[in-house]
Amino acid sequence: MKVEVDPDRCVGSGMCALTDPAVFDQDEVDGTVVLLEPSPTGGHEKAAREAAHLCPAGAIRVVE
Repeated sequence: MKVEVDPDRCVGSGMCALTDPAVFDQDEVDGTVVLLEPSPTGGHEKAAREAAHLCPAGAIRVVE
């Protein structure tokens, strides 16, 4: 599993960072998504999928 993010699409809602702060963070300047772990494992896989689903801008993509 691989996670990809598009900071240009991100609206800074923070749902990703709230869902799994080990995989996602927010830029301190503009609040856009920062990917911390592009290949999450274990329980972080499920959380990354949930974050992608919850993202209102569709800025997170999970590639199997």
